[in-house]
Amino acid sequence: MVGTVRQRNGRTEKTSVLIVDAQSVKNTDTAEEKGYDGGKLMSGIKRHIAVDTQGLPHAIHVTTANVTDRAGALEAFSLHQTSLCDVKNVLADAGYTGEKFADGVQELLDCPVGIAKRSELHTFAVIPKRWVVERSFAWLEKCRRLWKNCERKLHTSLNMVVLAFVVLILKRL
Repeated sequence: MVGTVRQRNGRTEKTSVLIVDAQSVKNTDTAEEKGYDGGKLMSGIKRHIAVDTQGLPHAIHVTTANVTDRAGALEAFSLHQTSLCDVKNVLADAGYTGEKFADGVQELLDCPVGIAKRSELHTFAVIPKRWVVERSFAWLEKCRRLWKNCERKLHTSLNMVVLAFVVLILKRL
């Protein structure tokens, strides 16, 4: 379905650029699987998404919050490796720095990783191309059920994220 929307917008069916990020989400008390994200100081799950330059999802993975952004992104790339065969570049924020992540992306997708870093601390600035993935997370936040993780199982949380993206894509068709 994503390929159809891309073709309608004059693009190729498969993307050549991926922008990756993760979002930690608090759990309700019904969740069976949860972890603690020390960076965000919250207990819950983490949504890992990789989108193209239009904000359309190409890889989605949900883990417990204790899984690092780098490890979750590599798992997502591994799960969706066949559909990501045309990717030529991956763009990420400073949370994805490190040779282990870059080597993993090189091994899985055979492409380099570009890290978008902030130039000054404690100032707001829109980082080029990074806003696209943040906008995709904002689209998900419009779904009331995704404000918090209300699901018991991780695969149910994943299905709810996929369903939210399906609704967004159907609106574009």
